[in-house]
Amino acid sequence: MPLIKMENIVKEYPMGKARFTALKDINLSVEKGEFCGLIGPSGSGKTTLLNIVGALDDPTGGTAVVLGSDISGLSHRQAAEMRSRHMGFIFQTYNLLPVYTVYENVEFPLLIMKMADKDRKNKVNAALEWVGLSDKRKSRPGQLSGGESQRVAVARAIVKRPELVLADEPTANLDAENSHNILDMMVKLNRELKTTFVFATHDEKVISYLRRKIHLFDGKIVKDEPARGKE
Repeated sequence: MPLIKMENIVKEYPMGKARFTALKDINLSVEKGEFCGLIGPSGSGKTTLLNIVGALDDPTGGTAVVLGSDISGLSHRQAAEMRSRHMGFIFQTYNLLPVYTVYENVEFPLLIMKMADKDRKNKVNAALEWVGLSDKRKSRPGQLSGGESQRVAVARAIVKRPELVLADEPTANLDAENSHNILDMMVKLNRELKTTFVFATHDEKVISYLRRKIHLFDGKIVKDEPARGKE
């Protein structure tokens, strides 16, 4: 069974007396272990689609099954539980908690899961080692560079070993060198942990790493093609 299965997805938003259709008849299937991206210009619907995959929004019509659950059939509590246990999120703005250390920011998802102290410590230390920030564990976000902040965000996203990581323009605030470092890290995590990655992006640096490109335009999938990516 695919990790993500979408059939005839429509998403509409009210605009005064009219309605704006952000997604139109989306059909999409993503298998476990893919490293793929929703790509297209701003306003093409890629973030809207990513939000539905992440159970952050419901479709207006159609069926979206993610990790075996129909998104529309989940209560807010059930959707939050699925996200906390099985998904990781990476955003362009990092969303780190400024009063917490690097260690505490990465630990936060595990505290929500009420994980035992020893297991929590092992997972946080492993995640910080994966992203090369073991020496920054006691630093606070204000003491980090943009590249380091995004690496913390990656560590936080993968610390619980999620089945699915959703990344919305994760390199938008990074220079070329830091972008490639982050993307190389994600490829490694995808390969070693078999984590499925789905990006929403129009950044050519990200696109060059994808092994599948799902092109959106005006709320529709206009092309879906395999790609070589980077190993």
